[in-house]
Amino acid sequence: MKSPFKNPSSIPPFLLRCSPSPKHLCSQPQTPNPTATTSPEKTTSGSHFTCKQPFSASEIPIPLHLPSSSSKHTSLTQTHVLNTLLRHKNDPVSALKYFRSVEKKRGFAENIDAFCVLLHILVGSSQSHKRAQYLLNNKIGSDHSGPAPVVFLDHLVGTSKRFDFELNSRAFNYLLNSYVRVNRVDDAVDCFNGMLERDIVPWIPYMNILLTALVRRDLMDQARELYDKMVSIGVRGDCFTVYAMMRLFLKEGKPWEAEEFFREAKAQGIDLDAAVYCIAIHAACQKPDLNMAGELLREMEARGWIPSEGTYTTVIGAFVKQGTLEEALRLKDEMLSSGMPLNLVVATSLMKGYCKQGDVVRALDLFNKIKEDGLAPNKVTYTVLIDGCCRNRIVKKAYELYEEMKIMGIQPTVFNVNSLLGGFLEACLLNEASSLFDEAVESGIANVFTYNIFLYHFSKDGKVKEACSLWERMVANGLVPSNVSYNNMILAYCKVGNMDMAHTIFSGMVERGFKPNVITYSILIDGHFRKGDAERAMDLFDEMLGVQIAPSDFTFNIIINGLSIVGRTCEAKDMLKMFVQKGFIPVCLTYNSIINGYVKEGAMDSALRVYREMCESGVSPNVVTYTTLVNGFCKSNNMDLALKMHNEMKSKGLQLDVPAFSALIDGFCKKRDMVRARELFSELQQVGLSPNEIVYSSLVSGFRNVNNMEAAIDLHKKMINEGIPCHQHIYTTLIDGFLREGKLLLASDLYSQMLAKGIVPDIVTYTVLLNGLCNKGQLENAQKILEEMDREGVTPNVLIYNALIAGHFREGNIEESLRLHSEMLDRGLVPDDTTYDILVNGKAKGDNPSSGVSCA
Repeated sequence: MKSPFKNPSSIPPFLLRCSPSPKHLCSQPQTPNPTATTSPEKTTSGSHFTCKQPFSASEIPIPLHLPSSSSKHTSLTQTHVLNTLLRHKNDPVSALKYFRSVEKKRGFAENIDAFCVLLHILVGSSQSHKRAQYLLNNKIGSDHSGPAPVVFLDHLVGTSKRFDFELNSRAFNYLLNSYVRVNRVDDAVDCFNGMLERDIVPWIPYMNILLTALVRRDLMDQARELYDKMVSIGVRGDCFTVYAMMRLFLKEGKPWEAEEFFREAKAQGIDLDAAVYCIAIHAACQKPDLNMAGELLREMEARGWIPSEGTYTTVIGAFVKQGTLEEALRLKDEMLSSGMPLNLVVATSLMKGYCKQGDVVRALDLFNKIKEDGLAPNKVTYTVLIDGCCRNRIVKKAYELYEEMKIMGIQPTVFNVNSLLGGFLEACLLNEASSLFDEAVESGIANVFTYNIFLYHFSKDGKVKEACSLWERMVANGLVPSNVSYNNMILAYCKVGNMDMAHTIFSGMVERGFKPNVITYSILIDGHFRKGDAERAMDLFDEMLGVQIAPSDFTFNIIINGLSIVGRTCEAKDMLKMFVQKGFIPVCLTYNSIINGYVKEGAMDSALRVYREMCESGVSPNVVTYTTLVNGFCKSNNMDLALKMHNEMKSKGLQLDVPAFSALIDGFCKKRDMVRARELFSELQQVGLSPNEIVYSSLVSGFRNVNNMEAAIDLHKKMINEGIPCHQHIYTTLIDGFLREGKLLLASDLYSQMLAKGIVPDIVTYTVLLNGLCNKGQLENAQKILEEMDREGVTPNVLIYNALIAGHFREGNIEESLRLHSEMLDRGLVPDDTTYDILVNGKAKGDNPSSGVSCA
């Protein structure tokens, strides 16, 4: 598009250039002959008349009064009307009255030349300009079958020359304006082009009116063409031109062009008004360029202009969308201080901003305030709040708003239902989710997205049966599964490790015309990695590349994590380098996968190197990173580095999570440093975290190992009081500790308590019991435990037989010891070195034949 600002020289608004010789469509009027009958002669081109023997206007006698209504109809010839109008050339009002008196008389066929002559007369006097405008508007609006715009223009030019009228461009501009005013935009464009062809320059205001009309009707190509023609004749336009063109750019979705146009107009010194600044702010918000929007607002303030309510609304919405809620709130206050009310759109935008920041309370406070102030929330307002509550896991409030919405007579949309459904499932409120889902299905608003939300819930948990049932229900209700539906079903089978069925679904998807996407392949690749089949996973990756599907960051992370899971962490590290060369940008998750792989392989030096590389590349470690490293150093008995990681984490403002505390506590418990373990346990509670079963288990084992059973049983009681489940491992540890101290009654009570809670003893529990009883000479009770194991179908191990054999050996029951040895062989158990030491060398007294038992 041509720039309007190449020639900044001022152009007079009424500029006219030399007219070409017009095409005469009618000859001049003839002198009346009182002795001859004058008869009009119609041409072949409609109602135009040809007349003979022209005369000058000065020779026409001027009557003292207008023809009366009794004049003969035969006198209303074209020549007579023209001559009469010309006699009133200097009296526009009389000319207009005469024209109106004769235009409907029988025998007078209204003719374009007469109309043009009258128009010239009217525009010749400033006092009759409005009459000229009205006459044209009425004529153009009522006579759509009249002459084409170019014909009208030719007659205006022709009559001005024939009857010695000054070629006043006002008549032409009024004609252009009338076409636009009566919504004949195509004719207006023809008129504009015709004026340019006749070297008549339209006035800028009327060009702006036509330009605005074209933009309003979305005739963008014609608007651009018109503007280019304006530029080509040296018309740079004014602020209204700038406004119209910026509206055009915005409607085309090109805010950058609107901004450039604004900047160029401003640089060329065009006097821009508040409206242009407001639309420039709208353009900045659409880009979005909020710095420019703020700059323009400040310029408006400096000029004493107050932005419109619509501008404030747009800017506030843009700042909210970009996450700059603080500035949005400031602008809201500025808007209110300017005397404008808080409208619903602004209020809804601010509620959305609060919800995005997780501050649903303030969003709801604003919601209640606007209701108190008389604003009625609409569907968008409720949708924002319902979605915000669901995303922030306040799903019960979301449901209250959903019900309130219905009470207010606002019909919820499927989007509202889908938001709530996702919220219920996220909060594990399956009954509520099922009820809402059934309601949506029965009402007919449930769509494939509704089903996919529920389908994903089942699939990610590997609930294949439920997923299949839902799939069948979706199809039965006439909905066509989408790519997402197929991906969810593939995910369901991958989660349970049924890769054959996952590939069957994949094949069915292709057969039905659906194209697998990067998510489809990524799910399958992940499934094979989790099954330990790295080769098949990498084959699928190659297949994906072969069908021209570009891997996403999600895919790259799956491959790196998958290789790390299967113990190929070095290969994962090499793949990372290759992916980076292809444009992949590693994130914290990527490095965490590799660090975790090295930790599992016990390669802590390599894990630490990856951690340092991560920091050097500008990726900030998160809680998972530090937890993994702390856990790895604890397992490798390097508590100094574990503590160093802990301290480094705190120095970066990160708070350890429960797994990280658990790893440290367990590490110190294994080192029997219960002082540090207690300190960390206290710190965990002080930062507002709740210790879980794993933390308690480590502490109980630690206190058992240092023979502090009083502290161990206190922790057990604390667990029960806080409602934390006490699993079989903790009971076994406590029983073992009390048996070591010879407190058989306490051990027995704990065992009974464990059984009463429905906790089934495992082989470790039985081994601890038998070992403890045998060491204390309780061989009869030990035998009862052995019989209980038989009843429960638990096969004794070598450690149990060693404890029983050693116990009887100590009591001198050699025969029973040998019988137990034979029973042991009959059960298919292979005696170990401890067994033979007891039987052959008599090493029973003072040692612990079951010292290999560990319940820690």
